Amino acid sequence: MNKIVIATDMWRPEVNGVVRAIEGVLPFLEKNNFKIVIIHPELFFTMPFFFYPDIRIPLFPKKIVRKIIEKEKPDYIHIVTEGMIGLAARAICLQKGINFTTAYHGNIPDYMEHYIKIRVSFIVKLAYAYFRWFHNSASKTIVSTKSLKQKLEGRGFTNVAVCPFGVDAGLFVRNLQLSIQKYKNFVPPVFVYFGRVAVEKNIEEFLECNLPGTKLVIGDGPARKKLEKKYKGKAIFIGWKTGKELVDMLSLCDVFVFPSKTDTFGFVIIEALACELPVAAHNVMGPKDIITNGVDGYLDEDLKKAALLCLNLSRENCRKKALEFSWKSSAESFINNLVKTE
Repeated sequence: MNKIVIATDMWRPEVNGVVRAIEGVLPFLEKNNFKIVIIHPELFFTMPFFFYPDIRIPLFPKKIVRKIIEKEKPDYIHIVTEGMIGLAARAICLQKGINFTTAYHGNIPDYMEHYIKIRVSFIVKLAYAYFRWFHNSASKTIVSTKSLKQKLEGRGFTNVAVCPFGVDAGLFVRNLQLSIQKYKNFVPPVFVYFGRVAVEKNIEEFLECNLPGTKLVIGDGPARKKLEKKYKGKAIFIGWKTGKELVDMLSLCDVFVFPSKTDTFGFVIIEALACELPVAAHNVMGPKDIITNGVDGYLDEDLKKAALLCLNLSRENCRKKALEFSWKSSAESFINNLVKTE
């Protein structure tokens, strides 16, 4: 049996792409005879992150991280995040001469623009310098798209490998019965955004679009209260939905609008496609790695134009595209890119 330690600063009950990326491969690791040990924030005393209170920062985790690694003697160590837990695991691996891999999930240097309000080039360069320092000591850095690989390599990152994510195609299946009944619930057509409601997701651009019918926002986050108040009567905010409840809500919709310009992948894109929703998005990293323009979505600087054009697309093509992204193939790629600790 192989043993893997996964170190992450983000874990349940948080709902985000990092957590879902880990959860997606776990069943397949277990089927491939892996024993999995996850080092996560719940093992430590934490405090809320200043800019993003939903995220908790573990304090002084190094001692516990060291104990876990020394006790488990893993065959593989994979560091998912660059926070306090990630830093502790990285430092211990380097001190002990242990090989490890990392994952680069979030476009944090680009997110910073939304939180500090101005784009200060030296701060962005400093952020990239930190991430480059963090990841270049790993045997491999695993990313989700070719676009992200190219971007990071252009910033001086080395040993970058692509491992696309997957979708649970058994869960995300359009409920045709609800789809037929949708006009009893909302004024058609129904345009939807679902995911984390935060400023870096650029949701306000979607809410500003002059679209016919109904706008739905499914999800929660630090920007929800402000946006719900500002767009009262113009959009319907319905909070987090998961599992079958989320699928049922998506089955009432016609088009998924993804306004983010900073995501590195966008799980919600392939989940929407699996539910036969064409995707309107910008021609940026993430959407352009998934969407075939004019087939299963439209990529355009004008979100309104893209959203309206999506109304005429084949739902069958959307489902077909989603089926190209399986967690089985994602897990196989992940396993193939792991590097033995010794």
